[in-house]
Amino acid sequence: MPLHIVQEASILIIDNELANTRLLEIILQSHGCTRVCSVNDSRLALETFRQIQPDIILLDLAMPFVDGFTLMSQIRQEGDLCDVPILVLTADGTSEALHRSLSDGANDFLAKPFDATEVYLRVSNLALTRFSSELLKRLVLDRTKELELSQLETVHRLALAAEYRDDVTGLHTMRVGELCAGIAGNLNWSVESVDLIRTAAQLHDIGKIGIPDSILLKPGKLTAEEFDVMKTHTIIGSKILSGSSSIVLKLADQIALYHHERWDGRGYARIPSSDVPLSARITMVADVFDALTHDRPYKQAWTVEDARQEIRSQSGISFDPQVVTAFEALMSSGYQFSQP
Repeated sequence: MPLHIVQEASILIIDNELANTRLLEIILQSHGCTRVCSVNDSRLALETFRQIQPDIILLDLAMPFVDGFTLMSQIRQEGDLCDVPILVLTADGTSEALHRSLSDGANDFLAKPFDATEVYLRVSNLALTRFSSELLKRLVLDRTKELELSQLETVHRLALAAEYRDDVTGLHTMRVGELCAGIAGNLNWSVESVDLIRTAAQLHDIGKIGIPDSILLKPGKLTAEEFDVMKTHTIIGSKILSGSSSIVLKLADQIALYHHERWDGRGYARIPSSDVPLSARITMVADVFDALTHDRPYKQAWTVEDARQEIRSQSGISFDPQVVTAFEALMSSGYQFSQP
């Protein structure tokens, strides 16, 4: 094994016999271990453990005041520090003592009197196990983060693919996502849930991919037949997004399908507000506000104040009153969309 792994390990020795701790220190230091700390009073062991947060513990079982079994039990309850490897020091080689040690959380045993070579080899093996485990955790975390970033990029690019069809800037989806996150935050959503809707709401109009340009980009008012076709973008969007195991895409599916359902039940599918997910009710307000305040082929942009007044006037009609309240609180706080 690489020599530096054991040399860089932080090692805590807990034994009430000064001669034992001194001998172990000499053995380990002779192999280049410089981060070795010893405790001879077991009453101080737990606090020392918390302070130095060692990579390995060498723990005597038979000690006055607090014995090794009790200390192991306490250490295994120390949250993020609980999985530190423990090498038990014992002169009791009976199966009963060994079985109890394993049951209480020991990783290995070192018999007294100590053999210098065995001490180093057993400590080295625990160091390798410890650092290999930590490396694996870091690799898993890095890979998970990489996958999350890749998923976010895919969502963003998919949203842009639909958005560029009727928004030359392609920023409508991002503005809606940010505004949804701000509203959700004012509704006391968790940080994780706010981040989810920020991403998922960007796909609210993904179904526009299936709407003909002659309807989507028509500068005038749509006929009844054309409007019926336009309304199908919610169903198309849901079909595109449904069936995924991704939490983000599951939320996006809900939003895409329901974000045109009104509070009074007179939306695209005439669904009662009680059956419409809150995420979709939030997205509806954000989507309408952003659409009103930006140019579209069929209209010029409204002022922010006129758009806010329209949102307020539709509270309890088109929009969920609690969402409107959260929206107004956000806008009154000076909220502005920041272009990335």
